[in-house]
Amino acid sequence: MKTKIFFIVLLLLFISLPAEAQCSMCRAVLESQDGGKAAKGINNGIVYLMVFPYLLVAGVGFAVYRSRKKARQRGEL
Repeated sequence: MKTKIFFIVLLLLFISLPAEAQCSMCRAVLESQDGGKAAKGINNGIVYLMVFPYLLVAGVGFAVYRSRKKARQRGEL
């Protein structure tokens, strides 16, 4: 069961569709200038900034998982 979930999560991570991460007003203003180059840069910047909150949540989740696993092995849970 764990391997099945692992492979599903792995599959979802590697098969993703491109998404636009900016509001429609920002997009309209930026696409009207420089042939859309600035819009692409802003969009990439927003996506990069959104990576860190997800990494923090994943790190906290992993720390909780590891601490609960150690507690279970010691017989505390």
